[in-house]
Amino acid sequence: QVQLVESGGGLVQAGGSLRLSCATSGRTFSSMGWFRQAPGKEREFVATIIRSGGATYYADSVKGRFTISRDNAKNTVSLQMNNLKPEDTAVYYCNSTPPLNDWGQGTQVTVSS
Repeated sequence: QVQLVESGGGLVQAGGSLRLSCATSGRTFSSMGWFRQAPGKEREFVATIIRSGGATYYADSVKGRFTISRDNAKNTVSLQMNNLKPEDTAVYYCNSTPPLNDWGQGTQVTVSS
């Protein structure tokens, strides 16, 4: 059974930084990504990284501020978030890309203005 466990969220002021981590088990994914869901909004794509070669892709809203990385040996994927904005406030989830139907509990990121 696939397990996705996100961590690293918190409360930060605008302009600050956070680093999210995701531990995966039960399966190896060719690509992994981060998604987020703000209150009252649909879950949206944030970033993805390809296992082989390490190519990365980002949503326009986070490009230049967020960096996704992965450790294939440890089956972890991380998201370094810099210059955070209040509109980045959301619950952040990791999953394969495209995502499976099963999701972890997510990690809350709150950015105050």
